[in-house]
Amino acid sequence: MNRESSETPAGSATVSDQGVLLIVAGYAVAFAVFGLAVSGPSESVQGLFEILTTRDALITDYFGIGGIGAAFLNAGLLTLIACFFYYKSGAKMTGAAVACLFLVLGFALFGKNLLNVWPIVVGVWLYARFRREPFATHINTAFFGVALAPIVSEVLFSTTLRPVVTVPLAIVTGLLIGFILPPAAAQLFRAHMGFCLYNMGFTAGLIGVLVVALYKSYGFVPDPVFVWTTGNTGILGPFLAVIFASMIALGLWFDRQAFKGVGQLLRLSGQAQTDFIAVAGIGPTLVNMALSGIVGMTYILLVGGDLNGPVVGALLSIVGFAAFGKHPRNITPVMIGVLLASVAKPLDPAGPMLLLAALFGTTLAPTAGRFGWHWGIVAGFIHASAVQTVGQLHAGLNLYNNGFAAGIVASVLVPVIIAIQSRTQPDRMPPGQSGVETAAMEKAAAEAATDR
Repeated sequence: MNRESSETPAGSATVSDQGVLLIVAGYAVAFAVFGLAVSGPSESVQGLFEILTTRDALITDYFGIGGIGAAFLNAGLLTLIACFFYYKSGAKMTGAAVACLFLVLGFALFGKNLLNVWPIVVGVWLYARFRREPFATHINTAFFGVALAPIVSEVLFSTTLRPVVTVPLAIVTGLLIGFILPPAAAQLFRAHMGFCLYNMGFTAGLIGVLVVALYKSYGFVPDPVFVWTTGNTGILGPFLAVIFASMIALGLWFDRQAFKGVGQLLRLSGQAQTDFIAVAGIGPTLVNMALSGIVGMTYILLVGGDLNGPVVGALLSIVGFAAFGKHPRNITPVMIGVLLASVAKPLDPAGPMLLLAALFGTTLAPTAGRFGWHWGIVAGFIHASAVQTVGQLHAGLNLYNNGFAAGIVASVLVPVIIAIQSRTQPDRMPPGQSGVETAAMEKAAAEAATDR
């Protein structure tokens, strides 16, 4: 790993890549300890076995499979192992890396587990070897790409095939998926131009459609899954409040002017690739992560939603990407758009589909940040409908279903917005674009080119 300290703005504490990684690992440990405290070691380990041997297509709340303790233990352990891979590979702990690891932590509550992710990770590693490039260059793709881990479980635990067939088939399928993810993701990024932060969700959705279509042609049709628990808000709410409070405390410890740095972040559109750690430093980024999480939590409570595996996972996706594009100013309009859609349909905003759409739909935050809050509301409104349809295409085997839907929405909506603004405001740069943001994006691109 690069042991040199990351560049940070004046007044911010200098934090090395290893230091940032230790912060993420600390939260992973907190999740594992919380799980053991809630359910006890024996019950947690037994529940973990249940999680590892279950089909886990969307939506499979691990709370309902192995219990809260087992789900949190799975999340903590898997994230710690991922942190170890980041450490050994020497990967830079950018905002994207932090977002990736928090996504692992969140989705390990409802789809990713200690068993099903590794064929895909190894597949990406094989691609790096094939390209004669360091694995560190593609490690984010590897751990973002385990969105398709349910495909491995679906094949591995198929009741229509014998184990002598399912084991090698699951491994080979995962390896192939991992191998094609990097080039596919690089190409598909151009479609939405960074206005969908979950580019891997868009990519995984399209790959998932192809895999499901292929298997269906051979008569292998995945059965739908729906496991959704309620009644856990009383115990999970205080835990998450402590997590967010600790982020603010850490942020202020690293940088006493952290809230001033957050103000700088609020002026950015968040369009990928914008690394908030590079722009403002780790202190303001941690505070922004906490504040964004609080906004998400507030929305959940206001609409009467429950905290469970998928909802906490969605909340952590907001927190993680608050290091790489999201902040309270650009996520709120998207949430409002989804809420308005629930009123117009009418649909229950606290129902599983709409609640997750509001939280995960913040992947479209750069639309609000770049073009204005009103376009963010439009994006959220459209996303609320799109996400209810596209899941059928990949049979729930892409965990980032909202990323898939949002990629489609952004790919269509953004060119329309640009066309409208070019007509009405021909001489004006779209709002939200700033010199510091452009510089950060150019720096990230230059570093990526150097790594290659």
